[in-house]
Amino acid sequence: MLYRVIDASELPRLIEAFMAEYEVIAPVKSGRSFAFEVVESFDEIVLDYPTTLTSLKKFFLPPQETLFEYNVDDAEVTDYELTVKPRVLFGAHACDINALNNLRLVFDDPAYPDPYFEAHSSANMVVGISCSPTDTCFCHLLDSDEVRSGYDLFLQDLGDRYLVSIGSVQAANILEAACNPREATDEDRRAFRQRTRARQEAFDTSIPDIQEIPMLMDAFHSDPFWEELGGRCLSCTACSAVCPTCYCFDIVDVLDPSGKQGRRERRWDACTSPQFALVAGGHNFRDDGRDRVRHRMYHKLNGFNSKHGRYLCVGCGRCVRACKADISPIEVLKFFERKGAEEELASSSDTGKEERDA
Repeated sequence: MLYRVIDASELPRLIEAFMAEYEVIAPVKSGRSFAFEVVESFDEIVLDYPTTLTSLKKFFLPPQETLFEYNVDDAEVTDYELTVKPRVLFGAHACDINALNNLRLVFDDPAYPDPYFEAHSSANMVVGISCSPTDTCFCHLLDSDEVRSGYDLFLQDLGDRYLVSIGSVQAANILEAACNPREATDEDRRAFRQRTRARQEAFDTSIPDIQEIPMLMDAFHSDPFWEELGGRCLSCTACSAVCPTCYCFDIVDVLDPSGKQGRRERRWDACTSPQFALVAGGHNFRDDGRDRVRHRMYHKLNGFNSKHGRYLCVGCGRCVRACKADISPIEVLKFFERKGAEEELASSSDTGKEERDA
C-alpha cells in the first residue's frame, strides 16, 4: 500500500478535481442527521460527521432496480441497459467500506456474478475518511474499525494534514494532479498512531467484547432469550432499511396499465418482514418474531462468517438507533455477557460446595 501526506488546505482542490470528471456524493447535514448526497462544492461537505442515517449501499444495490423489460403480445424480452453515472463516494467511514466489501463477496461471486451490481461497482470510486465513534458504534468488536481494501483513497485526519492511503492508480493520478502529495515522515507516523489510539479509547466500554460469537450463537440457539427479544419486534423492517449489509431482495413484475408491456424489478426485502418466508400454499417458515429476529442475528454473526470468514455485521450502530424496540446486535452481545456471568457464578457456587463437603 502506498502512503502520502497532503495538507488539509489542499482538500478543496481534490474535490474540485473529482467534480471535473465525476458526480461527487458526500456527507451533508440533512435535518437532524447526516446523509450522503450529491454536492456541488466543498463547502457543503461535513467531514467530521457521525454515522449517517443510511449507508452507501443504495449506490451499489438500489432500493428498486429494473432488470429487464418485456412485451406480452410479442413475447419479447429486452435486456435493460443500465447506465450508471461515474461517481466518487467521498467521506466513507471504515465500517461502511467494510460493508461494501461484504456485499462484494455476495454479488461478485465468481460462480454467479451479478451484472447490475458490477455495473454500479465499476462506476463508483470510493474515498474513505477516518472517524471518531459515537455511543452506538461497536465496529471495533467485529474487526471493522479499520479497512485494508475496497477504497481508492483513504484519508486519515492528522489535524492540519491527512495521511492518504492510495488504493488505485486512477485515484493516485487525480491526487497527484490536484495536490502536492509528499512522503510520510516519522512525525506523521507518530501522529497517525496517536490518532488511532485516541479512536480506540473513544469506544463505549459498556458494550461487551465477546469472544467466539459464532460458537455462542450455536450454543444458545434455543435459549428463551430469543422469545423475549423477538417478541418485541414490530416487523417494521427499519433495521434492514438502514443496514449497510442487508442484501435480501424480492423480484416483482410490473405491468403497464395496458397490460401489454411490463418490466421485472428487483426491490429490497427484509427477513424481519412477516411475509419474507411465506411460500406457496400459505406455509410460513418463520411465522413469528422470535424466529425472524434470531434468523437475522444468526446470519449477521454466524452464518455469513462460516462461509466468508468475517462477520456480516460491521458494527455501524445504525440499527441500534433505528429500532424502536431496542433490538440490535448489542443486545445479543449483552446477553452473552450475562450468560457468561451466570456460568461463572454457578461454577463458583459448585466449587464452594465441593470445598464445604470436603
